[in-house]
Amino acid sequence: MASFSYVQIGKNGITENFILTLNDHFKNHENIKVSVLKSAGHSKEAVKKYSDEILEKLGKNYTAKTIGFTIFLKKWRRKVRQ
Repeated sequence: MASFSYVQIGKNGITENFILTLNDHFKNHENIKVSVLKSAGHSKEAVKKYSDEILEKLGKNYTAKTIGFTIFLKKWRRKVRQ
């Protein structure tokens, strides 16, 4: 069974501290569920932008899937080829 950790994006958006928090969560969990709150911009386009920005800052070992206003992040053991 996969272990999930939960994080929220608020009105500050994606900051350096948010990325550091994600890295800390990935030390103990394979998957992170990121909820985009209304104060962060509650539109499908905003969620996609956040997803792309998170992946850009985390690196190539990560993938993301968006469902509604939630971003599911997964860390892979091996580097993902693109």
